[in-house]
Amino acid sequence: MVDSLKKPGFEEIRPGVKVPAKETLLTPRFYTTDFEEMARMDLSPNEDELLAILEEFRVDYNRHHFVRDAEFEQSWEHIDGETRQLFVEFLERSCTAEFSGFLLYKELGRRLKDKNPLLAECFTLMSRDEARHAGFLNKAMSDFNLSLDLGFLTKNHKYTFFKPKFIFYATYLSEKIGYWRYITIYRHLEKHPEDRIYPIFRFFENWCQDENRHGDFFDAIMKAQPQFLNDWKAKLWSRFFLLSVFATMYLNDIQRADFYASLGLDAREYDKYVIEKTNETAARVFPVILDVDKAEFYDRLEICVKNNEKLGAITSSNTPKFLQFFQKLPLYVSNGWQFLRLYLMKPIETASLQGVAR
Repeated sequence: MVDSLKKPGFEEIRPGVKVPAKETLLTPRFYTTDFEEMARMDLSPNEDELLAILEEFRVDYNRHHFVRDAEFEQSWEHIDGETRQLFVEFLERSCTAEFSGFLLYKELGRRLKDKNPLLAECFTLMSRDEARHAGFLNKAMSDFNLSLDLGFLTKNHKYTFFKPKFIFYATYLSEKIGYWRYITIYRHLEKHPEDRIYPIFRFFENWCQDENRHGDFFDAIMKAQPQFLNDWKAKLWSRFFLLSVFATMYLNDIQRADFYASLGLDAREYDKYVIEKTNETAARVFPVILDVDKAEFYDRLEICVKNNEKLGAITSSNTPKFLQFFQKLPLYVSNGWQFLRLYLMKPIETASLQGVAR
């Protein structure tokens, strides 16, 4: 009898090429923006810092880092069953997120080349980093007999339009939370090498430094555009993007708690630590941050976790689709209510944190 749990099936475009994961509110986004507005930005208020960051990008500290070594040259068939499925999903999601960054940064570099050369070169060099990350992750998927067709993904993924200000909020948080995710896993596995089930995790220390430098670039850009940070609208948008990024990560990771367990991590504790550190980091640039130390913050997210479990069960049932809609509606309303209450929680004014060791 075939052990169907040992080799989880994935839908394929053609042999060995995985169908991209279905787009949902929780999957990585592909962005586009107003290139003309971006080109017109005046960088002079923070040009010195941006030039210093550009010099770091030019040095290219990781140009020799992403090279597969002998440890990869073995069979990975022992990673099987649900662990294999969750691991492939982790690689796919990570690859898709890095590739979406590559596409955005590459297009910005191309469009801004003649109009804002400082910005253009920074974006072009960041696209180089993201391409390396995506390629390394896609090659890792091939160890599990799968890969993504990145050309297919480019042409068939939906693109979300954000004004430059919102691109900066979203990408800054994406890069900084990426740093804290990667470095937290790396430090854990450094202490517990017995849990390092695959060699890609050895690369996370240098990898996360790319993420950190990219985040610093967006920090510097926003400081060069003080109108993005110094009014009441900036406070509202800061809260919105912080909540969106934190809630998306939490809901995704709790769904995949078994993956983190395979690395010896508790998904909830891992996410709380990453959220706390990213929130603290955001205080360096955002006018407000979230009060994630309040028990209410995670209590409401846990309600959403339970709602999502029920939504998944309804989707998997044999109930007719039109009846499923009515079964799901109260859960969607509940999730919306939780997010609204989370958004309305009193934030922390970062001006009050000046001089406080965090």
